[in-house]
Amino acid sequence: MKILLLEDNKKLNEAISKRLKLKGYNVLSFLDGAEAYEAITDGFSCFVLDINVPNIDGIKILKKIREFYSGLPVIIISASVELDVIKQAYEFGCNDFLKKPFFIDELEIKIERYCNIQNDKIFFDEDCYFDFKSSMIMINGEENRLTKKEKLLMNLFLTKQNQVITYEAIENYVWEGSFASLESIRSLLRRVRKILPKEYIQTIIDTGYIFKNI
Repeated sequence: MKILLLEDNKKLNEAISKRLKLKGYNVLSFLDGAEAYEAITDGFSCFVLDINVPNIDGIKILKKIREFYSGLPVIIISASVELDVIKQAYEFGCNDFLKKPFFIDELEIKIERYCNIQNDKIFFDEDCYFDFKSSMIMINGEENRLTKKEKLLMNLFLTKQNQVITYEAIENYVWEGSFASLESIRSLLRRVRKILPKEYIQTIIDTGYIFKNI
């Protein structure tokens, strides 16, 4: 899972990055708000943002994230205790607010909670579920192991069930910001459809796809 970390205190930035990487996360860290702002659409699954950072503050970045992603978790970390600042963060769509100083363990727990990592079994039918940690789809007790891109695609679909997922959103999330041709995306969809027992994935012409429970 790819995490964007914005924290202008270099020591704290390095400490958080190190701990999260030890947990197996792919962490891209920034000290500068403007640089983080430019990277928002590079395929992240979670955002951890300080508020008071150089050039572009964390609240403005939060607002921009919500223009692209309504459901991806955003955790604010800040030394501010001003009620207006905390209220503003929640109004613009943050999932949680951690006041500095905090234990990094606490941040890890919040990331696990909001990214469905602690209990990775996401059921999409009575006898079918997706297990993110093991990269498998279980269908009536039968294991179907997924590739990395298949796993990311299923995670995207199941966190946005009954919502239209555009080609661009799939490219950003599954290819983690790298270029993907339309044929590459369609090829990936064909592979995943062959695994699933029903036609859960429906095509939205010239736009993308939608995952619906049947």
